[in-house]
Amino acid sequence: MSAIMFQGTGSNVGKSMLVAGLCRHLRNQGYKVAPFKPQNMSNNAAVTMEEGEIGRAQAMQALACGLEPSIHMNPVLLKPESNIGSQVVVQGKVVGTMKARDYASAKKTLLSAVMASYETLRRGTDIVVVEGAGSASEVNLRGGDIANMGFAEAAKLPVILIGDIDRGGVIASLVGTSHILPHSDRSLVKGYVINKFRGDPTLFTSGLDIISSETNWPSFGVLPWFDHAAKLPAEDSEDLSRDIKGARPDGQQKIAVPILPRIANFDDLDALRSDPTITVEMIRSGQPIPLDADLIILPGSKSTIADFEALKREGWDIDIKAHARKGGHVLGLCGGYQMLGKNIHDPLGVEGPAGSSTEGLGLLDIDTIMAGEKRTVRVKGTHIDSQCDMHGYEIHIGSSEGSDRSRPLFSIDGKDEGARSANGHIMGSYIHGLFNQDSFRRAFFEAMGHQASSHSYDAMVDETLDQLAEHVAANLDVDGLLKVAKAGV
Repeated sequence: MSAIMFQGTGSNVGKSMLVAGLCRHLRNQGYKVAPFKPQNMSNNAAVTMEEGEIGRAQAMQALACGLEPSIHMNPVLLKPESNIGSQVVVQGKVVGTMKARDYASAKKTLLSAVMASYETLRRGTDIVVVEGAGSASEVNLRGGDIANMGFAEAAKLPVILIGDIDRGGVIASLVGTSHILPHSDRSLVKGYVINKFRGDPTLFTSGLDIISSETNWPSFGVLPWFDHAAKLPAEDSEDLSRDIKGARPDGQQKIAVPILPRIANFDDLDALRSDPTITVEMIRSGQPIPLDADLIILPGSKSTIADFEALKREGWDIDIKAHARKGGHVLGLCGGYQMLGKNIHDPLGVEGPAGSSTEGLGLLDIDTIMAGEKRTVRVKGTHIDSQCDMHGYEIHIGSSEGSDRSRPLFSIDGKDEGARSANGHIMGSYIHGLFNQDSFRRAFFEAMGHQASSHSYDAMVDETLDQLAEHVAANLDVDGLLKVAKAGV
């Protein structure tokens, strides 16, 4: 069994994408390969076969490997709830909420869970491809580290550093990382990769010479910018600005989505953004919701009450109610569903003071109670109007009841799910991943009077992963990386 770890000189240098591409290439070459990320921070989560949650990027990497997502692929997941604190998920289950300072002390106790998950993945695989988190050069956080060099040291893994040339300063970032790492960590690094290069890679030959001379690390290649990256599921909310198709002609179905501060599970939008008959406009702070939107989607949220207060500060509540009065359609998903109701009650202080109550948009006759255990489950059922099969997943705390629940959207195991207003234009559901299913997506928009395309989202993602694999294999020394993985440290 072999393993190799990719760490970055900073955040968002393309680690997740590179790992996915390498995983798909190795799988296509006949290897049994699995992805692993010891610690991730993201509010975009997936539900695994064990009905736990992991980062969305690891679910995409599992798909690249031809595997079902597992809690062991990302044993520690941090889901930010505020600027200073996160919900902590260990091996798929919530263990509590911690401030950053408290987590810094507690994370050393999580290494045993991380190692146990890693050993579980090692069994039955030829190679594990490991992704670090953030920057390898954060030596101030090295004590108790489980995300980067701390894990590499514990697991005795060779490390390849990734530098992002698109943001500039890639020579300094790699050379600086080399100089600041302690000797024991530096000895784990076996080389580097330059990522996101635009233009002629041969023009960077002298840059590679400088980096290798200053660090004594070999280059494993320069990876050009991958033009189709926007077709793959996004994990970081910053990626929501990516456009898949560029400018759109008139006459398409227009969807407006306000970007909430703690937006979660926004992969709900990926299939919509890739559909050639749909325009998705992401509404950022300071922008009004456009008057010509056919549908407003209120997305999921990690902090429903705080995000609803932010929505009102932006004046989006006024825009949404005006849209509804004109007969426009509104769909709330998970936290967005809770916001559409009359009230959000928090008797136990899950998101705010215990016993507090927040008045919602009042567009659905439901009340939500933020209580009970977090529900993480995959579901299958039927879309009631079209009788299409549907499947998806739930990740939420709280339950919603009221008279509009008598008009559900779905039937799941004989139980009603979701709610609709009397005219059917205001809808809410706790189910994520609905639009990834081509038949449901077409039925949903045809019911709104829009002729949807025959676009197949899953087929597009799978094809794009193959293209990414070819891109990685054509530009990186994959054979050299395999030798490093087999040789270890």
